[in-house]
Amino acid sequence: MPTSPLSTAQAARAAIAARLDEIRRDSGLSGLELAQRCGWHKSKSSRIARAKTAPSDDDIRAWCRACGAEDQAPDLIAASRTAETMYVHWRQIHRDGMRRVHEQTVPLYQRTRHFRVYASNVVPGMLQTADYATGLLRSITAFQGTPDDVADAVQARVNRSRVIHEGDHRFALVLEEAVLYYRVSDEAAMAGQLRHLMEIMSRPNVSLGIIPFAARRTVWPLEAFYAFDDAQVAVETLTAEVNVTAPGEIHTYLKAFAELSRIAVHGADARERIGKAIDALG
Repeated sequence: MPTSPLSTAQAARAAIAARLDEIRRDSGLSGLELAQRCGWHKSKSSRIARAKTAPSDDDIRAWCRACGAEDQAPDLIAASRTAETMYVHWRQIHRDGMRRVHEQTVPLYQRTRHFRVYASNVVPGMLQTADYATGLLRSITAFQGTPDDVADAVQARVNRSRVIHEGDHRFALVLEEAVLYYRVSDEAAMAGQLRHLMEIMSRPNVSLGIIPFAARRTVWPLEAFYAFDDAQVAVETLTAEVNVTAPGEIHTYLKAFAELSRIAVHGADARERIGKAIDALG
């Protein structure tokens, strides 16, 4: 089984803690001596070294200064910041509503040339119609208890999706067949969304695959993830977004995507399954 996104983020934090403790040992200081030099309670250095407390930028600077290793502080601070943004709770991301996060990710979407997206729960955001997105984002807002800016967030999501029609971008998307049936909006919005999938899959820069209910699995259903070129994978869990940037982890997700794409149906077979989902709406 692959490492979970949460444990990947924890491993990144643990690696920083281990490096700080190694610097302390190389300096010949005990944990107590380090705490005294930094002006901390004696337990603080221990908690940082055991990855129980995430160090602030100032903590890292003080630690390195006390150990005579100030030159190592910038790299450790950069690594620490990466670890902290690797696993970010949705409530934190959406603390001011959802419009802002859509606008902030526009540069990422614009510079990405090859998108590989696997969806096991809902239609990927870049393929969503405004009506479908409205139903989905209203549910998310209510569930999370975050500020309601659904109308603005929907417009921001639609604006961000223009990358499908503009610039030099390729999209490979794989959906579990169940996604076509999950009612995240009313019947009219669902029908419009499914018809939109049929329209968008005809574009030369879009490949859309559907994994049939009865497909023989070589990769089990996973949490939804978005691969941006070979540089980053964003994984969507119930509570947080996990951003994976380690090359080995990215390789694992791309390997999984290739296999999921292989067991999916494309072209006329995919259109037929979307059509059946439309007929099922009554």
